[in-house]
Amino acid sequence: MSDVRTSPAAFARPDDLIEESILPTRIADRSISAMGYTWMFVGIAVIIAGYSLGASGVGAGMSLGTVMLTVLMANLLIGAVMLLSADIGTEHGLSFAVYLRAPFGTRGTHFPALMRGLVAAAWFGVQTYLGALALNGIGQYFLGFDNWVVWYAAFAALQIVNTAMGIKSVERLAALAAPAILAISIWMYFRLEGVADQQGINIWTQVGTPQMSLAVLFVANLGFWSTLAVDIPNLTRFVRTTPGATSFWKRNRSVFAGQLIALPVTQALIAGLGGISLLATGNWNPVEVIQSEATGVTLIVLFALVVLAQWSTNNAANLIPSALTLVNLAPRWIGYRRAVVLAGIVGTLCFPWALLNNLFVFLSYCGAFLSGIGGIMMADYYVLRRRRLNVPQLYDPMGQYRYVGGFNPAGIVAWVLAGSVAASFVDYSFVIGFPLGFVAYLVLMKAVVMPRFTQIECEASDPARYLATSVGKNWVHDGGGAFRHEPA
Repeated sequence: MSDVRTSPAAFARPDDLIEESILPTRIADRSISAMGYTWMFVGIAVIIAGYSLGASGVGAGMSLGTVMLTVLMANLLIGAVMLLSADIGTEHGLSFAVYLRAPFGTRGTHFPALMRGLVAAAWFGVQTYLGALALNGIGQYFLGFDNWVVWYAAFAALQIVNTAMGIKSVERLAALAAPAILAISIWMYFRLEGVADQQGINIWTQVGTPQMSLAVLFVANLGFWSTLAVDIPNLTRFVRTTPGATSFWKRNRSVFAGQLIALPVTQALIAGLGGISLLATGNWNPVEVIQSEATGVTLIVLFALVVLAQWSTNNAANLIPSALTLVNLAPRWIGYRRAVVLAGIVGTLCFPWALLNNLFVFLSYCGAFLSGIGGIMMADYYVLRRRRLNVPQLYDPMGQYRYVGGFNPAGIVAWVLAGSVAASFVDYSFVIGFPLGFVAYLVLMKAVVMPRFTQIECEASDPARYLATSVGKNWVHDGGGAFRHEPA
């Protein structure tokens, strides 16, 4: 079997699309264990929108148990979508933005990738702001110093340095933070349940007049996780896998617990705490609740745990995706560490302290457009290419994925169509945008694009030439735009 190769002569400017941090990761360099990945998702699932979402359901008259079960089921579904996206990382070692060069083109990738990167950067700002409020509480207690802006700058710098140190540093932090997150959640539950009991409120039986349908609550979960569902290859390209793993289960077994246990269970718990907090105190914001319900050393410890929760979420779910998007935008000028710094700056310029007041509106419309990307990715990877990719051509500005001036009309049109329709029915955006993007992309590719632009991996008689992990091979860059397809 001959190797897939490219020659430097085939490239106009090889470094236009190549930077070390966005090259395919070799199997031997994938260091995140199954447990490490699971811990990451415990941390990732602790987001401010989770508390708010649970409180919204309870505030709309639903029982706490109904809210938690709905959130659990929604996150099982989105976890399954993440599992499908994950294979792009475990099979080929590719980042999200680089993979999008196949369905969107070498230049077209920037539109959907930057949208995801902006959402990730904004989330970084929101989470850092919440951490800064907790740090400010510690500063007030010990030092009498009250200035959250200073704490914001310090906390942002600390997270940026940690993320810039690489994926292993991120994994170590997750292993430290996840138990802390579970500890704070347990404390909050018992403390808030006690407060509710004192007011004669049974948190499990309290219901009101329903003002929100279960379907809206269910789809809202799908919408704000659609951002991570599409770019999960940014993490799974570093997850340990077995060379020659032909079955989906064996290739992705380190991913399953994170997507199907840690994410849905933790997210259901967080939503439940938001609901309990609203019932007990009238306030769903955990930082403010902790400040009002704890004193002394307990207050300090809990604030420290809040900081760890924001930190672990930001590293894996926000800074890394945003940074890799920026690297993909200008590989010749932006390296990974510089991109991490830029992502932090962009997140701050989103004014997260103001964005927090309109978080659901922001997430709903971004989720509508990102849901279409998810459908396009699944159609492209599983149906059209059947997991095969001509990976060296993803890094060739004059290659197969150039299409029309670097843009794939099928991907762009399908995305705009699916996103626009989904945004028009924003309460149900994910269940509209995902299938519409899926179908529109397939129709346009087969009817318009593929008759003109040959996708060689779709027609190859020897599919092993366009696979990696499942055939025990790595995609290896030799420099100057030349790649080898070599045994792992």
